[in-house]
Amino acid sequence: MELPLSNSFDQPATTVNVDSLSKNMITVDLSTGELLGSAVQNTVRILRDLQGIFRDETARLAMDPGQPIYRVQAFMPVPEGREGGLFWGTTFIEPGMVGDEYFMTKGHFHADRSRSEYYLNLAGRGALILMDENRKTRFEILERGSLHYIPPHTAHRVSNIGESLLSFLACWPSDAGHDYQTIATEGFSARLRKINGVPTLVEEP
Repeated sequence: MELPLSNSFDQPATTVNVDSLSKNMITVDLSTGELLGSAVQNTVRILRDLQGIFRDETARLAMDPGQPIYRVQAFMPVPEGREGGLFWGTTFIEPGMVGDEYFMTKGHFHADRSRSEYYLNLAGRGALILMDENRKTRFEILERGSLHYIPPHTAHRVSNIGESLLSFLACWPSDAGHDYQTIATEGFSARLRKINGVPTLVEEP
């Protein structure tokens, strides 16, 4: 189907192919954050994928390597790297522990360090761990309805510190990119650990 669009009666109409636009349409289940539609990309991370992420490698190796840790859905209507676009996604993190650390995402900087991001928590309780380029680390608690701004030049990861599935929405620039290698090589300067039953940020030696 094609529709003529014009913002003025004396200007020529622009033809838009509605059928091609509809292929990029998705819906969001606002109760769960689930993205629905053929354009949604899905990524699942299991324990086997997270070697080197948790401090207690012995504890990780003793667990089921197929244990799901988190999954990410993304709607990317323009090519990654194109300036001016926006991506939308949902992350779901399972509850659980590896040693005294909570199940968490790998963590990353943006490849373009000047780019920022928003997180909106939908369900569960989590911790957004933030580290600037001077390696100063802090965290914010994610609770239902909390909105979090991730500044430029800031690495970020999320831990599920609750007893149920954690889900949050994200919106980020299409040219932000992901730098996982810096975190894989250097890590965060502190780890969020369960100390006496409380999520506690512990500086790395």
